Amino acid sequence: MTWNKDTWRNFNIKQQPIYPNLDELKEIEKTLSTLPPLVFAGEVRSLKKELARASRGESFLLQGGDCAESFSNCSANSIKNMFRVILQMAVILTFAGGVPVVKVGRMAGQFAKPRSSDFEEIDGVKLPSYRGDIINDIAFNELARTPDPKRMIQAYYQSATTLNLIRAFARGGLANLHEIHKWNLDFVEKDEIDEKFNRLSDEITKALDFMVACGIDINNAPMINETKFYTSHEALLLPYEEALTRVDSLTGDWYGCSAHMLWIGERTRGLDDAHVHFLSGVKNPIGVKVGPNITVDEILGLCDKLNPENEHGRLNAIIRMGADKIGDNLPKILRAVKSEGRNVLWSIDPMHGNTVKAFNNYKTREFDQILKEVKSFFDIHKSEGTHPGGIHLEMSGENVTECTGGAFNVTEETLARRYETQCDPRLNADQALELAFLVADLIKEFNS
Repeated sequence: MTWNKDTWRNFNIKQQPIYPNLDELKEIEKTLSTLPPLVFAGEVRSLKKELARASRGESFLLQGGDCAESFSNCSANSIKNMFRVILQMAVILTFAGGVPVVKVGRMAGQFAKPRSSDFEEIDGVKLPSYRGDIINDIAFNELARTPDPKRMIQAYYQSATTLNLIRAFARGGLANLHEIHKWNLDFVEKDEIDEKFNRLSDEITKALDFMVACGIDINNAPMINETKFYTSHEALLLPYEEALTRVDSLTGDWYGCSAHMLWIGERTRGLDDAHVHFLSGVKNPIGVKVGPNITVDEILGLCDKLNPENEHGRLNAIIRMGADKIGDNLPKILRAVKSEGRNVLWSIDPMHGNTVKAFNNYKTREFDQILKEVKSFFDIHKSEGTHPGGIHLEMSGENVTECTGGAFNVTEETLARRYETQCDPRLNADQALELAFLVADLIKEFNS
């Protein structure tokens, strides 16, 4: 079958809402298809080149952001705080790890979520599951949970608003390396932080002072004041993705213009299903979540379907196996892909495989288990002679209390203090920065 942006409709599809009014859905799709693209093909090609370097071990992918963005939390402050923490992490990884960092946010489009069940039942009332603000509302009543296609329009405009701010921040004072380092200094001066993090910050301070001594104007040099920042989300809701898929006027190729990078989830990566078919036809970098049950035939099949030309930077396998399962399952996958000569960027999602339920029924993730899976990821790559190319995190720019542990010792008892997620537990800003320091050590050790 010749690929077109709507041929996915001929394939089996999972994790889609059932809209009660199909005529309204078609009208919304038509409206979306006439709106400007959110990202541009040239930007996507730039990201692919950067990811190609990461796949060869020449840089490192830092991908992070909300589990699920919400319509109610689209303030300039919340966007700025997320952007700032990702930049802080990138500075730590760049300096300590000694490699450039590719910065990709789970931002400006991460509105749809796959669910383990189509329905949720509370006190005998059964309603459709919440699938993200682009589909329905989290409030537990029939009207709120009924899928509404008009929400796609709201998601589009909120994504545009977020992107507008990100682009301004990336070219303005918020991306200034000196300012980012000041924020990191504020972090390491906290009593809970290990002294070795202070030593690293001192080294960065000396490096910046050296640049000034050499005559570099750190307030005006573009390399110090600006950064590249890309967006990504799970391409789950295919009517939305189809409507924002456009032909590049320069090359004639199709690009998904809802984000620079798109990924397929663990639940929707079937080789003969709609999501794999759809994303096989766009030129964006494509991620695939890879859980512990994937087979060698499946990973090689995904390489065939999604990266038939074997390009560097095209396919990102996002490993999400869990701290206690990665050691038994990742090595055989790496060996198979390496022996077949397939080019894959490997990154680690240490969040999804480590979700547990606290005694008070809050879903949470333990910092030590998250770190354990990241360490195993690096150790396995060292043993197999392959490159640990990146990390993929669900995180907040605020100091929420959703994941336990870390230097600031969030406990199960304190989860309720600021448990604000729309779906799954996220690292808070302090935990994310702490993890960045620890991952930087792993990169440095791996490259030594």
